[in-house]
Amino acid sequence: MHHPDGAQFIAGRPAKGTSGRTHTVVNPATGQDVYTYELAGTADVDTAVTAARQALTTWAAATPAERSDTLHRFAEVVADRAEDFARTESLQCGKPLKLTREFDVPGTIDNIAFFAGAARHLQGQAAGEYSGDHTSYVRREPIGVVGSIAPWNYPLQMAAWKILPAIAAGNTVVLKPAELTPLTSLLFAQAATDAGIPDGVINIVTGTGGEAGEHLVGHPEVAMTSFTGSTAVGRRVAEIATTTVKRLHLELGGKAPFLVFDDADLDAAVNGAVAGALINTGQDCTAATRAYIQRPLYDAFVERTAALMETVRLGDPFAPGTDLGPLVSHAQRDRVAGFVDRARAYARVVTGGEAPLGELKSGAYYLPTLIAGAPQDSEVVQSEIFGPVLVVLPFDTDDEGIALANDTPYGLAASAWSRDVYRTGRATREIRAGCVWINDHIPIISEMPHGGYRASGFGKDMSAYSFEEYTQLKHVMYDNTAAVRKDWHRTVFGDR
Repeated sequence: MHHPDGAQFIAGRPAKGTSGRTHTVVNPATGQDVYTYELAGTADVDTAVTAARQALTTWAAATPAERSDTLHRFAEVVADRAEDFARTESLQCGKPLKLTREFDVPGTIDNIAFFAGAARHLQGQAAGEYSGDHTSYVRREPIGVVGSIAPWNYPLQMAAWKILPAIAAGNTVVLKPAELTPLTSLLFAQAATDAGIPDGVINIVTGTGGEAGEHLVGHPEVAMTSFTGSTAVGRRVAEIATTTVKRLHLELGGKAPFLVFDDADLDAAVNGAVAGALINTGQDCTAATRAYIQRPLYDAFVERTAALMETVRLGDPFAPGTDLGPLVSHAQRDRVAGFVDRARAYARVVTGGEAPLGELKSGAYYLPTLIAGAPQDSEVVQSEIFGPVLVVLPFDTDDEGIALANDTPYGLAASAWSRDVYRTGRATREIRAGCVWINDHIPIISEMPHGGYRASGFGKDMSAYSFEEYTQLKHVMYDNTAAVRKDWHRTVFGDR
């Protein structure tokens, strides 16, 4: 494990925070300390924003091809260091190595490669004579310094989702990773520098949300804020951003429904539910959290899903046979356990519902958990648990199933399972969520946008649509007539 020289990365080099307080990264699989660092204070945020402002002039003026070439080199550097990224991510998050090697790291390399290509496709609408007397065209320009905040559940991928569209569009970035998991963001910024991305284009400040985060969001020289995290914190970010009238992009919580109609392939649905609920130990805002099963399949689904959950192997994230790692921290494990323990008063815990004993006792582990019989208005159905917990509820008619799927404040992701094209087509139209999967749940792809409806926030990560977040549109209009007196002037002075 390579120990960075401080958890800040400003103007192309590592630095130590100056808040006077430290934080320790902990391996949640063992409870052992991994790395202690000095937290960023407000002065460090100011230094990073200044570095980003200074880098902006040159980076924004680079041609799309120049930015694209540098990003292609960036992808190669990260690919060369893939194993270091995977192991570091597993160490700080507790993710099984097969997840970081096969999902987090390749997904990030693919994101870089996608935005390397997309950087050359930033044009606005082509010239046209829409008024008859003028030629109009649209320019897309960088917004400026983007201050972004990333969460702890996918630290590398979330850093990439924040940084890549912003810099591909010619902006510069100050990113605040979660204090729990800064290590791969720092590796990412170092790799960018080594690939030739100019100093100050990507800066990392690792501090608390209350100090570094709020200062970054409220900073008068930060033109835009992009935040991924809980809806509660997202509301706070929005409040601060309004004081300086910033562009705002929020990717907040989710409570994805998993809707199974009575003609679905039951085995496919059971496999999909266990994988979709347990990926990253359930710490995924698009994870399957509420399974609604049409009555004829309900009992069999509960039985088979519980049985499949019981085969999932918990263990050391670095051991080859491990399927599921710990939660990110003991505090998060206890929070998840609290939801499940309170649910026993009104629902049935079919399997799981406890922390494993034995050799995993010192880690933040929790068994895959299935809860049945919870009412629709209960907290386990309505609130984001963010752990390896799936709640299963029955429904009777298709109308009822879709209504229940829409019946939470969130709208990030959802899936529907059926062999009937009309039933699935209706589900894709009527479920209010930013992503609806049919007969699958979880896959994402760099070419397609990710982002929510309602309390899940607004704006898109990934895809060419993300440039709509990270560029200013400017309408340029030329007079073509050379007339001194325009016809419309009569509305102000004189007659026709």
